[in-house]
Amino acid sequence: MEPGQNRKVAALTFNIYVHFFYERVDNMYEKFMLEAIQEAKIAFSEGEIPIGAVLVYDQKVISRGHNTRIQDSSVLGHAEMNVLKNIAKKTGNWRLNECDLYVTMIPCPMCASAINQARIRRVICGTIPNDTNYSQLIEILSDHKYGNPVEILTGVLEDECSELLKKFFQKKRT
Repeated sequence: MEPGQNRKVAALTFNIYVHFFYERVDNMYEKFMLEAIQEAKIAFSEGEIPIGAVLVYDQKVISRGHNTRIQDSSVLGHAEMNVLKNIAKKTGNWRLNECDLYVTMIPCPMCASAINQARIRRVICGTIPNDTNYSQLIEILSDHKYGNPVEILTGVLEDECSELLKKFFQKKRT
């Protein structure tokens, strides 16, 4: 986070910072979250839960992914896991120290562990389900055994991300 930006910051245990109440002051976050939303829309069109993600290095998208659990018949087909798999295949490297991951919904514990182990610097999330266990995610993302603590920013284009999920589940119920 750059000095002077207008965000409320809560410092939590394990030296991990979680930024709540994102305010629309940084177009960079929105720009890349819109890229993740495009990936989520692809998942939606394929009948998958619409979660998308992009990995950014040096202000450029270097990997993209969306949920593919149904088409892959695999529990590992999460957007975040697909992004990590794609970039590792592309570069031959799984260490992503200077990268930021934009994802339309806060990662699950499996993805949070992979993110920590990949040494991703920051995760920028769109929406957060009501049943999210923050303490569990913070514990996973702050595990020093695999790298530095991961910074989390939440609420970027939250309404847009939430609306896509709501539309998907409404469609499933009809």
